[in-house]
Amino acid sequence: MNLWKKNVSTEDRILAFTTGKDPIYDLQLAPYDVIGSMAHTIMLAKVSLIEKQEAESLVEELVDIYGQAIQGKLELEPGMEDIHSQVEMMLTKKLGDLGKKIHTGRSRNDQVMVDIKLYLRDEIKELTGQAHALGKILVNQAEQYKEIMMPGYTHMQVAMPSSFGLWFGAYAEALADDLTFLQGIHRVVNQNPLGSAAGFGSSFPVDRELTTQLLSFENIHVSSVNAQMNRGKTEWFVATGISAVASTIARMAMDAVLYLGQNFKFISLPSELTTGSSIMPHKNNPDVLELVRAKCNRLSQLPSEISAVTGNLISGYHRDFQILKEILHPALEELKNCLVMMQYIMKRIVVSKQIMDDDTYKYIYSVEEVNKKVIAGVPFRDAYREVASEIDKGRYRPGRDHSYTHLGSVGNPGIAEIGAKLEQAYGGFHFVDTSEVVNVLSNYYETT
Repeated sequence: MNLWKKNVSTEDRILAFTTGKDPIYDLQLAPYDVIGSMAHTIMLAKVSLIEKQEAESLVEELVDIYGQAIQGKLELEPGMEDIHSQVEMMLTKKLGDLGKKIHTGRSRNDQVMVDIKLYLRDEIKELTGQAHALGKILVNQAEQYKEIMMPGYTHMQVAMPSSFGLWFGAYAEALADDLTFLQGIHRVVNQNPLGSAAGFGSSFPVDRELTTQLLSFENIHVSSVNAQMNRGKTEWFVATGISAVASTIARMAMDAVLYLGQNFKFISLPSELTTGSSIMPHKNNPDVLELVRAKCNRLSQLPSEISAVTGNLISGYHRDFQILKEILHPALEELKNCLVMMQYIMKRIVVSKQIMDDDTYKYIYSVEEVNKKVIAGVPFRDAYREVASEIDKGRYRPGRDHSYTHLGSVGNPGIAEIGAKLEQAYGGFHFVDTSEVVNVLSNYYETT
């Protein structure tokens, strides 16, 4: 069944090619398609395009279909092009011609767009929850190990003293920044496109403000043209959010892989979290971190992949957009899996407490020696040259003390401040409880 079917039949091979993998991802959108249809139905009755009793019957049947969708029992039957066709066919089978009225005042363009918006709204909620959970673990680890010193590096060379408090805290704060970035993306996603039809509005007197309220959207795409232009742009925005979080996770995984190596031995993992070698019995390989690194490095390129599909399109709908589901849906699942895995790993990392005793790091406090001379009245450039000369001539006698006191330094890593920033970033979202939206729509005619 095709919502657009006319007297001339499209060849089966053309239909198969244009449908592609859409049925797979349509089932993920199925609950949201039904939610959007419930709101649209209630609106049609409000503007007298259908009778109230008809809307009640449609909503009642849609509630049943929604239950099938969330339980994974809803399937696309043979010959169904998409979830929109499937739902309309089910309504028509049960309610007769009344089922055919549900498409009044909308197009598949705004219908799929509202599905995507509702789906991504929930996905961002879940994604940010996992990022927040990882951030909290990192804050706790930073607090636990804040006194344990480790070397800091620039150019992959030993540079200045650092600490595990700084290292864990840095990635917690990076995730807080990522969450702040995602707030803006969530606000773009959380806008109602329903009623924009094919991108030019409808001659029916649809009430777009009502569907915005019913679906708990924060705002509305006012221009029907912009509502459709947001297809592709919405996915790109979400891809940039995925990329931001993935970049943070990939770098943290890379650090951990490096620090686990025998040449560093800064951290260790329980053996059961590592894998072995087929011929080298001594090996404990950090495969899980390497795979997180690889997956997240790939995810960091997601915006470019979206842009490759949409980059040269004019305004209005294009079938090219269908491909975006194949790119974005698996990416969301993969990043959530990586976040869950990093939570598990970061909880179980064991840090080495005597790293700085190694002579490899004997020059790491050279900046302290320069600063001591500056405090004693020696100009900085002269103090720098004096210490450099002592190192070159082998006369430098390293100390092991530091006097860092400012916020964000070894002596004052600001863990409480980072924790507060993380909570503020997570608390800045205006999340929607989809189950509550469904409850309101399901019981709309019992309360009005």
